[in-house]
Amino acid sequence: MNTVTKAEIAKKVANEIGETQVLVNKVIDSLNLAIMQELVSGNKVIFKGFGKYEPKGRASRIGRNPQTNEEIVIPATYVAKFTASKEFASLLMPEGEN
Repeated sequence: MNTVTKAEIAKKVANEIGETQVLVNKVIDSLNLAIMQELVSGNKVIFKGFGKYEPKGRASRIGRNPQTNEEIVIPATYVAKFTASKEFASLLMPEGEN
């Protein structure tokens, strides 16, 4: 599995739509910001055929410091969770498992 960077995606999209990478980078940055703002506000963001992002709470829990084996409290937090749509998830399945 390879890692693809934002710059590589921007170049691919720019070539596909005949625009500059600078413009596509601005669109990507604006999209990311809009998604983050909605998640911080507690809203789900749904892209039909792609997936959804939603804020998920994690309760506080007890953990251990691996160096001292001492119990520590891991505080409650929120994370951004992405769930792929059925259409997208089916594309991720290896051949023959669909």
